[in-house]
Amino acid sequence: MSPVRELCEVLERRRVGEYQALTLAAPQIAAAARPGQFVHLLAGEDRSFPLRRPFSIHRVERPGGSGGSVEVVFDVVGAGTRALAGLRPHDVVDALGPLGRAFDPPETPAGCLLVGGGYGTAPLFFLATELRARRCRVDFVIGAATAGRLLHAMEAERLGHSLTVTTDDGSAGRRGLVTDPLPELLAGPAAERVYACGPMPMLAAVSRVAAAAGVACQVAVEEQMACGTGICFSCVLPVGPGTPTRMARSCLEGPVFDGAAIAWAELGYPELEPAG
Repeated sequence: MSPVRELCEVLERRRVGEYQALTLAAPQIAAAARPGQFVHLLAGEDRSFPLRRPFSIHRVERPGGSGGSVEVVFDVVGAGTRALAGLRPHDVVDALGPLGRAFDPPETPAGCLLVGGGYGTAPLFFLATELRARRCRVDFVIGAATAGRLLHAMEAERLGHSLTVTTDDGSAGRRGLVTDPLPELLAGPAAERVYACGPMPMLAAVSRVAAAAGVACQVAVEEQMACGTGICFSCVLPVGPGTPTRMARSCLEGPVFDGAAIAWAELGYPELEPAG
């Protein structure tokens, strides 16, 4: 289904820890959305921010009694997200979506390890709901710099068979990086697929660890997408196989990629270790 443009009424805007959550009435987008896809948002009539902002879809209510809605989670990092954080119920947001390539779920029930960093964890909750509907086992590993920057740890515990939490400063869970527990978790029989979303250095490390364990890994990359439709080529990534690599547009061929296919070394991250 092609993406649609909807002028969406704001249903709710609230704080979620150190982040912001925005819920939009978007029945057409909600009907078609799949985990891993994103929406491109433009706040109301404010033309001082002419470019849309891409946001992963965090939660969806399919059209029905409630009409259909889409929720996104974001951090306030600049003027555009600050404008979105100032929205109130009944304000209008211009939305385009759903966009991009979604996560590819297992065809049969399988053990799935979901790895998220900071607010990058957002699309994994949508994915977890879909995986559970397919009778897959879901285990979460979520990390952040501090306890306040973890996203929905209690919900991850409710949705998952298990939850592992890491923080850089040790203020919650295990002190260290979100990738630290992965070798042990991937050594068990329950981890047959890895799905990850978060900062690019984290995704490179998750891909490396998954490859070393011989476990398939899909990552949803966080790239700036000026147009969201593949026209501007501002969000390209080097992907293989093959040398030289080719440049893939994150908004069309992604944001979900095979972690082993991205040429991380060309982006300044370590080479993938061979699967062993």
